[in-house]
Amino acid sequence: MPLAVCATPIGNLDDVTLRVLEELRAADLILCEDTRHTRVLLERHGLTGKRLLSYHEHNEAKRGAEVLPRLEAGERVALVSDAGMPGISDPGARLVAGALARAVPVTVLPGPTAVETALVASGFPADRYQFVGFLPRAAGALASLWEELEDWPYPVVAFESPQRVPTTLRSLAEADPDRRVAVCRELTKRFEEVVVGTASELAARFGQSPKGEITLVLGPGRKAHENEGAVEAVAELVAAGLARRRAAEVVSRLTGVPRNELYRRTL
Repeated sequence: MPLAVCATPIGNLDDVTLRVLEELRAADLILCEDTRHTRVLLERHGLTGKRLLSYHEHNEAKRGAEVLPRLEAGERVALVSDAGMPGISDPGARLVAGALARAVPVTVLPGPTAVETALVASGFPADRYQFVGFLPRAAGALASLWEELEDWPYPVVAFESPQRVPTTLRSLAEADPDRRVAVCRELTKRFEEVVVGTASELAARFGQSPKGEITLVLGPGRKAHENEGAVEAVAELVAAGLARRRAAEVVSRLTGVPRNELYRRTL
């Protein structure tokens, strides 16, 4: 039997898919970050008496060594995290890699994701984006990340603990005060809230730590806005018949904006 990687609700327990419920009902063993958390979901949907085993960041190696032979023997195993998709800023990637290395098939059952839910709720263009996981804690590392992202012309999605939200927003406001940001709190839950504004506005608004799960969405960075004229110039040259690569090269020489960035942003 394949290892079944199952997405679970990020908040509202009714968001679980029918396929996931069917898989959890049939599983011989369910691996979960917190057995208490998963048991609440199972009981909500009438799945009782299931065999649960903890699988989290502190016991991944040990559990993998225990579970992989059982998968090879044909046992039906489902993997869930507390919320969302296992392996996305949650344990799971190591077990999937181990299963594939042993020629054990893996099936992924899609479902709720805080990343794309927040991205759509932010109202930012969502045809392309970057996900950076949990933000770094150290002030220097956070400042370096803002610098790295300042010319990224698409939304950036990140997870942050509610306790660190004020510090993170102040740091971003210092680096790029006019950058648009969405603070998405308690997505899909009763007190869901999405607040959009500039980094400086939200740093002032969230002077105290908010309650609940937080996902941040950043709009395009400062340099992306500064380079918009150069991008438009390349697009106009391409529309006039010049090859895109040549147009990017010409405008780059005139403006100093990297040729590769101009080429990429006009595709």
